[in-house]
Formats: sequence, C-alpha cells, structure tokens
Amino acid sequence: MKTKAQQLNITEFPFIIKDENGNKIYHEYLTNYWIKNEFDKNSNQIYFENSNGFWIKSEFDKNNNELYHENSDGFWIKNEFDKNSNELYFENSDGVIEDNRH
Repeated sequence: MKTKAQQLNITEFPFIIKDENGNKIYHEYLTNYWIKNEFDKNSNQIYFENSNGFWIKSEFDKNNNELYHENSDGFWIKNEFDKNSNELYFENSDGVIEDNRH
C-alpha cells in the first residue's frame, strides 16, 4: 500500500499535514515511516498510530483530564477526577490501583 506522500507524489520530507488548530495530524519521513494523529476540539490527542502498527487511544473530560488510555500492546489506564481536576481514582492494566474517593 502506498503512503500518503507516495499517493501525492511528494518528494520533500518531512511531509506534514496539520488540522485547523495547527495540530500535526499526519507526519511522514523519507523512510516511509508515518504517524497519524487525531485530536478533540480542545487539541487533546485522542488517537495515535504509526506505520509499525502501534496505536494509542485516549479519552478526556471537559477539563482536559485523561480518563482513559489504551495502546496496541494491551496496556490501559483509567482515571477519575473531581470538579477541580484532582485525581480521585487511578487504575492500570498492571494491577496498580490508587483510590482516593471518599
């Protein structure tokens, strides 16, 4: 499968595409290695993928706190925050749990 740069006959690298907020949503190098990103309306990175097949997905609350994070290696994190963005709960796939809820 051709990369975006190959499809567009791009010859100058790195080849970068940005969204309307200036976030890099596609980045490709001369070696054909590429990175794709997606961002929410607050410019939080909600998706990352590279040409090696590695990916990361994240979810954020209205205060830009990361609530959930998982990657293609199977690692994940869950968080809860109060209205002041103080972390109340943390858990990850390694079995670590920190519970500060009352």
